[in-house]
Amino acid sequence: MILRSFFLILSITFTFQSVLSQTKSDYPIPAPHQIKWHEAELGVIFHYDLHVFDGKKYNQTANRIAPMEDYNIFNPTELDTDQWIRAAKAMGAKFAVITATHETGFAIYQSDVNPYSLKALKWRDGKGDIVGDFVKSCRKYDIQPGIYIGIRWNSLFGIHNFEAEGTSEFAKNRQQWYRHFCERMTEELMSKYGDLFMVWYDGGADDPKGMGPDVEPIMMKYNPDCLFYHNVERADFRWAGSESGTVQYPCWSSFPQPYSHHRQSDTEAAHLELLKHGDMNGKYWVPAMADTPLRGANGRHEWFWEPGDENSVYPLNDLMNMYYKSVGRNATLIVGLTPDPDGLMPEGDVKRLEEFGARIQELTGTPLKTTKGIGKKINLKLDKRQTINQIIIQEEISKGERIRKYKVEGLTSKGWKTLCEGESVGHKRIQTFEPTEVSRVRLVVEKNIDVPQIRNFSVYNVENAPKL
Repeated sequence: MILRSFFLILSITFTFQSVLSQTKSDYPIPAPHQIKWHEAELGVIFHYDLHVFDGKKYNQTANRIAPMEDYNIFNPTELDTDQWIRAAKAMGAKFAVITATHETGFAIYQSDVNPYSLKALKWRDGKGDIVGDFVKSCRKYDIQPGIYIGIRWNSLFGIHNFEAEGTSEFAKNRQQWYRHFCERMTEELMSKYGDLFMVWYDGGADDPKGMGPDVEPIMMKYNPDCLFYHNVERADFRWAGSESGTVQYPCWSSFPQPYSHHRQSDTEAAHLELLKHGDMNGKYWVPAMADTPLRGANGRHEWFWEPGDENSVYPLNDLMNMYYKSVGRNATLIVGLTPDPDGLMPEGDVKRLEEFGARIQELTGTPLKTTKGIGKKINLKLDKRQTINQIIIQEEISKGERIRKYKVEGLTSKGWKTLCEGESVGHKRIQTFEPTEVSRVRLVVEKNIDVPQIRNFSVYNVENAPKL
């Protein structure tokens, strides 16, 4: 009896191992926190720093090398982070990021590490904490908070592209000091504000084995479920090669390396192309991020508030075009917002964000019919013959990106007609096509690497959708 039981257990074990080996994939799947990234679809980033208050046009080149003479110009007398987050919520954002530090090196929170911070100001008697106010507002309005830590440039400390300039012993010592300074500042920000959606090092945090700080272990200690963006070893998502608010198509979530980019690869044409499209055969899950400032029209491209820029807010049609060419191409879209010197989001910007959110709902919120399924052909029968001109397809990305080529067909009075076709789907693919009257619609997967898992296949009839 004991021997029989032993062989039964052995048989079950081998069977289980066999099932595992059959189901184990040769392609990447997202980690749980990366699924949160995809599900968010829309986010915002608030840029705020000393030079917002100097009354001048922002000059990034000068700002990186010239310290601000009087930091007490920072005086947002009507600061209201609730108003900021309400504006983001109206747009449909699911997360928001704030620049705790940027290229001046000034920190807009209560820092015990960085003396160049709100503690040094007359404003609020040195007790202000904008990062803290921001995080509270995010939680109040059910927005996931993230923190941006700018360390690549620091005009006060003379850090340029991560480096303390010079070759003397003094410069070497200052480089080491700056590395530890960035690590201590990271520990402060990761431990003070609870669970965070992401930590963002703009331009990366460089190489921890070289002159860059070793910040990833600090994040993992205090915020293990936080998205990490990024250093030369790890990126939980990637910049998609431009600040246009769009990504190129096809746009795969898989990538050949576990990182996004670094200062050596920033100008390499081949790597830039890789960032734009990803790699359908890549072994790592590094999905795309599209970003753009809201004030990017009429030849402007401003991440910070500047005087006289009210007419640079993108028109609604431009924003919708970005949405379809980012979220609709398997990317997450981040829009840059610019609080003014009073500490408020400008009225025109707020109105445009409200219009943007309403238009997204109008065009994608109410399908005529929706279904889901497993396999290479997903059928959808309409309640009656009617006109459609848009589809949304979503894969169950917790199982990976499995589709490599597909087409969507509609049953017209003259038979089946191809309405649209494509390659990558991923979290979400939105396509528009010529209005066509149909009674049935089907998704046909023509090429795949595993059994397609479709969580959503929806059809729409919408007015004035972007022509893609």
